[in-house]
Amino acid sequence: MASSPQLLDRPRVLVVGGGYVGLYVALKLQKKIANAGGIVTLVDPLPYMTYQPFLPEVAGGNIEARHAVVSHRQHLKQTELLQGRVTSIDHANRTAVVAPADGGDNFEVPYFDVVIAAGAITRTFPIKGLAEKGIGLKTIEEAVALRNSVLDRIEVASSMTDPAERARALTFVVVGGGFAGIECITEMEDLARAAVKNNPRVKQEEVRFVLVEAMGRIMPEVTASQAEWVVEHLRSRGIEVLLNTSLDNAEGSLKLINLPDKSLAQDFEADTLVWTAGVQANPMVRSTDFPLEPRGRVRVLADLRIAGDEGIIPNAWAAGDVAAVPDLSGSGLPDGTCVPNAQHALRQAKRLAKNLWASRWDKELKDYKHKNLGAVAGFGEWKGVANINILGRIGLKGPLAWLAHRGYHGFAMPTFERKIRVIMNWILIFLMGRDTTQLIDLDNPRGAFVAAATPAPKPAAAPAAKQPRAAGSAERVTADSK
Repeated sequence: MASSPQLLDRPRVLVVGGGYVGLYVALKLQKKIANAGGIVTLVDPLPYMTYQPFLPEVAGGNIEARHAVVSHRQHLKQTELLQGRVTSIDHANRTAVVAPADGGDNFEVPYFDVVIAAGAITRTFPIKGLAEKGIGLKTIEEAVALRNSVLDRIEVASSMTDPAERARALTFVVVGGGFAGIECITEMEDLARAAVKNNPRVKQEEVRFVLVEAMGRIMPEVTASQAEWVVEHLRSRGIEVLLNTSLDNAEGSLKLINLPDKSLAQDFEADTLVWTAGVQANPMVRSTDFPLEPRGRVRVLADLRIAGDEGIIPNAWAAGDVAAVPDLSGSGLPDGTCVPNAQHALRQAKRLAKNLWASRWDKELKDYKHKNLGAVAGFGEWKGVANINILGRIGLKGPLAWLAHRGYHGFAMPTFERKIRVIMNWILIFLMGRDTTQLIDLDNPRGAFVAAATPAPKPAAAPAAKQPRAAGSAERVTADSK
């Protein structure tokens, strides 16, 4: 078992989570805190931050997976990095318990300030077979696996002769009609279309894509007319859009039911089931002594300090998807909090870092207030929808929306070097086309070496050959016996 790390003995700002909020808080504070004699410590089970808006493009083969993540070690030079999970926080005693990623013994980390930036995880429901058959789109690993799975199913199906098995392999289902689900299924469809062009044994009309959405409309972030246009666009590409429909059972075949009467809508088999039906606050906050609101998020004031019924909790901060941040612009969720997206996370992180530093010098703290700039979504190459709130509301469709999507997210991607890598990906795709190369056996990378290094079994000994009898031997035996 690995021993506990040697922690620096300095006043510590503990950042729980290395996603968008955690990365930017550490970036903005690490030098200031170090110069003041302290240390910023970031704890996350992964050594990188994932830019989640790019996951559909990674799944579609438009962006190299490594370029959609930002290395903590490379960009947080003055931050103490601990790879592990915070399992509990005792703020009364200013300590957090960390479970290291290598499986070693848990250890305590003392701190002066704590920033809860643990983000969100995929929200699921108790549907039979979902855990065994489904895959999410919340991590870079899921995006890479999904890309390879789409290409693998098309390649495998091309050699199948059984119609039922072939149909199952070429059926792809996405549950969830929000931004993630729509971008996911359209990028997958673009990828599949490119792969089919390279495979003469598969026809495009054999490939089936199904979008399942429990509500009566998709993409609540855009206008109703835009949402209707998106549905028409999806159906024009052969994607089945099933509204007011829910996944009821995933054991064996997929059973879809109509809502609200729960009657059977469809029953079919599919090898690929992607779940994008929402997120929830990281449940690690339940193991803290911080106040939570009904949805499980940490309660904070507009200045991003954690506060409960008894008032402000000193030296405790939170932001991002794990926090219920009041939306002072009045354009947030029905409960008055900010929409959980990358746009808010980035700006909340910058405001939190400024307020935390100001609190050290008893300066005035400023509230977080940001008007939503709108929403942009890409549906594969030269296709998309956008709602831009700059000089009034501007609605875009098609190529202009796709360019707005790329422009916004290319700019929002953290760090200059990552921006350049992503833009170079896009340029290469534009010049040379989408890469449909399938990578196999990623879950068993040592398989080929193990096979080569394992001595082959000795061949079984051949049975001894029978000696032929000389001519006339049978007659002699007969004669002698007489």
